[in-house]
Amino acid sequence: IDGLSISLRYADGALVQAATRGDGATGEDVTANVRAAGFAPETLRGAPSVLEVRAEVYMTRADFAALNAAQDAKGAKTFANPRNAAAGSLRQLDAAVTAERPLRMICFALGEESEPIADTQWGLRDALAALGLPVDANSALCPDVAAMQAAYDALAAGRTALPYDIDGVVYKVDRRDLQARLGQVSRAPRWAAAHKFPAEQAITRLNAITIQVGRTGALTPVAQLEPITVGGVVVSRATLHNADEIARKDVRVGDHVVIQRAGDVIPQVVSALRDRRPAGAEPFVFPDRCPACGTPAARPDGEVVARCPNGLTCPAQAVERLKHFVSRDAFDIEGLGAKAVEAFYDLGLIAGPQDLFDLRARDARSEKRLETREGWGPKSAENLFDAIDAKRRIGFERFIYGLGVRQVGQTTALLLARHYGDPETLRTAMIAAADPDDPAYAALLAIDGVGGGVAADLIAFFANPDALRIYDALTAILTTDAPAAAAAGGALAGKTVVFTGTLTGMTRIEAKTRAEALGAKVAGSVSAKTDFLIAGADAGSKAKKAADLGVAVLDEAAWTAMARADDPAA
Repeated sequence: IDGLSISLRYADGALVQAATRGDGATGEDVTANVRAAGFAPETLRGAPSVLEVRAEVYMTRADFAALNAAQDAKGAKTFANPRNAAAGSLRQLDAAVTAERPLRMICFALGEESEPIADTQWGLRDALAALGLPVDANSALCPDVAAMQAAYDALAAGRTALPYDIDGVVYKVDRRDLQARLGQVSRAPRWAAAHKFPAEQAITRLNAITIQVGRTGALTPVAQLEPITVGGVVVSRATLHNADEIARKDVRVGDHVVIQRAGDVIPQVVSALRDRRPAGAEPFVFPDRCPACGTPAARPDGEVVARCPNGLTCPAQAVERLKHFVSRDAFDIEGLGAKAVEAFYDLGLIAGPQDLFDLRARDARSEKRLETREGWGPKSAENLFDAIDAKRRIGFERFIYGLGVRQVGQTTALLLARHYGDPETLRTAMIAAADPDDPAYAALLAIDGVGGGVAADLIAFFANPDALRIYDALTAILTTDAPAAAAAGGALAGKTVVFTGTLTGMTRIEAKTRAEALGAKVAGSVSAKTDFLIAGADAGSKAKKAADLGVAVLDEAAWTAMARADDPAA
């Protein structure tokens, strides 16, 4: 369903809180708006004492058309599509505005539950309906892959007849005990998979190809298009990925091109219509220098992307790093969007992320205050300063992700935050790890999920004097909180475990998921800091090393017993 995900928390059958999904861990409280809109029941008869319901809030096409007509009639801003209309309506600051919007919801999953209300996904659907919650009438229970494909084909054929927008189907393992065993990686469950519908395509003219410089120096070609509507959204730019893709597709300026929105989101050029190519259209020559700073571009062996190696002193990279730093999954500074970052950088108000945190003080001393600049006023300027100050304390994993280190995404940032705990420990370890013979290097590679490439990029970041200067400036300003363990108490909480050999009761991935859920750190190799080695059949050299180091070795039965003792839901 193309809408906005929310969680509804019921206590003793009464609705007590509603929140958006946010970054996957912390969302926005929209309880007042949900109550005002009236699409969620205030009470559930027969519900357990705690029930957290996951739902999608949406707007039908007919309601969307009526809303836009009403907005247009009173000279107000119209919405691009039903999804944007639903999201904007639910997140209104004034609940009275939300109350006037025609929002609906479909419930599809659970978060916390004090007692199970169903053993299967299909049973959960029936249980939610019995509680008076709306569920999707277009679900199907499929015994095999052929039935899944048939359900997909039927929905794809009938999607335009549905009253709301959908962009695909989701396949889920039916048994909820198997869902728990499979767990998830990062924010994606292993027991569910999305199967998207083919993207809607359109034809338009390619007016120019420009080069965009990313925060890691990647030079990305961007197609500047004659604006056209695709899937309800006006598209005027689309990615061309890299030089090899331009050559493979033989895309030239002046061509008519087929475009689509990948996943119904990201615009991309699919192909060029060569039979409509204008005379004299020349192949695109990819630049050999960074368009922002003029530094010769480098294309490392084995990579398809050319990069500007000028690091933090390239102005384009500096701006993109700032955008990344303030983005939702990093520091999430409200009111500081991409355009504001660009404007502040061009005005010399900020050069690096550390400059944000004394912006209020510098503004107070400035002859030209922010509140007097175009697009700003006293209230909006004060709100921005308050939003920045609110981020002086932040989760360590967000701090790491916000640095913009190449190959360090949210999942890796969380692994590093859990392993090192604080900025000084991380700094010391990364500087020491520059020596491959130092134990710090082996400890870095021992983190399950950190490979040689990620380690090299981390070490390079801390070896860069400019990056280290920014890092030290930020750590002097900010307070970081180590991520909470996934579970508190128990024999595994805070312990480092390593798995080796063949497990019979579950796969290695299932075992790692279970250990992490109980608060353990999973490493890839045995060291003196390892607390437990869980050894299956054919354990090999890791078992010998554990014995040499005096690390406790558990067989699969002992590990299973320990995990069950730690897990109250087992």
